[in-house]
Order: sequence, then structure tokens, then C-alpha cells
Amino acid sequence: MVSKNQKKLIKSLYQKKYRKQHGLFVAEGKKVIKELLAANLKLHSLFALETGIFDVSKELEHHITEEELKQISFLTTPQVALAIFGIPEVKKPNSNGLILVLDDVRDPGNLGTIIRLCDWFGIRDLVCSLQTVDCYNPKVIQATMGSITRVNISYVNLKSFLTLATPNSRIFGTFMNGNSIYNEKLPEDAIVIMGNEANGISEDIENLIKDRITIPQFGSDQKTESLNVATATAIVLSEFRRS
Repeated sequence: MVSKNQKKLIKSLYQKKYRKQHGLFVAEGKKVIKELLAANLKLHSLFALETGIFDVSKELEHHITEEELKQISFLTTPQVALAIFGIPEVKKPNSNGLILVLDDVRDPGNLGTIIRLCDWFGIRDLVCSLQTVDCYNPKVIQATMGSITRVNISYVNLKSFLTLATPNSRIFGTFMNGNSIYNEKLPEDAIVIMGNEANGISEDIENLIKDRITIPQFGSDQKTESLNVATATAIVLSEFRRS
């Protein structure tokens, strides 16, 4: 059974302030949980419809019913198991290589997809503004499908981070009126900034960017205003890796 205190803890972890307070986050589904366990993240507790699905200590595993899983799950259709993990220690971003920066990306699904893209394209460091959605939000964790274990994610004051990075790295920003990314010679070592879903890159950050790039629109119908930030990130990272 799931105790009242366990239910209270799980529900509280849907909020950022309690994740920070407890140093814990929630993950759901067999694949995601197995990825997190394989990465040696510290397991706090596991709630599953069947025992023995995961190679974990019996003391941490709790057999529950479908009804109990529905009560603690944030998913419309719960997926076999829910686990609570400890939030790992944040590592300092590398100063070289291709670094992706997010300026105020708010949608959990977008962030989760972007983390998967970083994993796919071998981006070791994802640097986020303090206003960007928390990477341990349950919806983000679900969308990463385990890729969060292979990407170093930092939350920083972007202006300070970029000011310190400027002497060593070219800083690229994505804009509607930049130079076509298909005509640019893109370096292997660079900082690439993606902006907020509605407002793009903030003015303070824009002032630090020298290389303005865009994904040109080829369609004749100009009604489409912009690309989804996760879709744009996929195209941009693909071009940087192709160069």
C-alpha cells in the first residue's frame, strides 16, 4: 500500500519548491526508471504493479494496485511504475565544445525534447536561464525518456555566464531576422542560444550576441510566424554537427 505520508510526498514533488526542499524528483514508466537506475541515480522509493521488474533493493520497492498508481501518478494513463529519485549534484558547464543555452523556455515538453536532442547530437552541456522550466518537472522527465542522465544541465544567470564566456567562444543567437544558418560556416566550439517560445531571446541577452542566425522560411504562405523552439533546436544542432 501507499501510505498517506508517501502520497503527500509524491504529490508535493510536482512542485519545484518541494523538489528543491527534499532534493527529490518523480519519474514514471519502465523505460525512464530503468535509464535512471542504470545511470546510478540514488533511488529513494519505487512503487510498481509487479515486483521484480527492476533490480532494486526489496526495502525500496512497494507493490501497489492500479487504483493506487492512478492516485499518485500525474499521467492520464499511468505506466506500470512510479519512482522517486534523488536529484544529482550539478556539475559546472564545460568551457569548450558545443554548448546549448536556453533563454526562458517555459514549456516542459519543449525542454524534455531539447534534452533528448542534446543527447542525440552529443551536446554535453545544456545551460538554462533561471526562468527556464525546471528539468526535474515530472513532465520534463517523462519527455526526456532517460536522456536527462546523459546531459549536464545547469541553471545560471545567463548574462554573467555569457559575459565570462565571451572571450573564448563565439555566441550564436537564433532570430527571425538573422543570417541564414545554411550559408554560415559554423564552428565546432560555440555557444548557441535558443529563446522563449513567445518572445524569443531577451533584450539583455541579445546585446551580448554577435552572430545572429535564422532558419529561413521556404514556404510561399507566410502565415506561419515561427517554428516551435524544440523543432528549431533540432535543425540548428543538426547544422552545427554537419559543418
